[in-house]
Amino acid sequence: MIVDLKTLLKKDLKHAVIVIPTDTVYGLATPIDYDVGIERIYQIKSRESQKPLPVLCANLDQVKTLVKDFDSIEILAKRYWPGALTLITDKQDGVSNKVTSGLPQVGIRIPNHPEILKILKVVGPMAVTSLNVSNEPPVLKFDATRDYESFVDYILKGPDLDNPSSTVYDVKNKKILRQGAVNII
Repeated sequence: MIVDLKTLLKKDLKHAVIVIPTDTVYGLATPIDYDVGIERIYQIKSRESQKPLPVLCANLDQVKTLVKDFDSIEILAKRYWPGALTLITDKQDGVSNKVTSGLPQVGIRIPNHPEILKILKVVGPMAVTSLNVSNEPPVLKFDATRDYESFVDYILKGPDLDNPSSTVYDVKNKKILRQGAVNII
């Protein structure tokens, strides 16, 4: 079902898989504590189970509940968030292994997209990954999101996008894992 933001926020998103436009590409999203939704995302994408899902948060307070050592990412977070930088850092024990594929780290960011921030404030942190079948290009055109309508609960109406993916940075090893929209200085 294709909906606008006002309608979407009236739905039970705690038990849903949704398609959302982000500040980078269209994404598949579900709450981080909804295991069925996480499994559905892996199925929709034909994603390998050992590839973790990134987590989007509305604010630094949400981030602090998910990471072990906020101090290790604070400078980068305050410099580049909201924005297209995913930081890989040690996770709190409460972060589901289904999200992180059993790894001790979590990829986390705050997107620069007002509608998505509203959703994240209501729902809480969400596992969000690019809308596409694994190893295919991410979906950038709204019309292409319709191909996934039968696999998800809701699709948030959005514009066509033309943005690069987020930069992924491993904080502990000080290494860029994927160069994207943000250049770390």
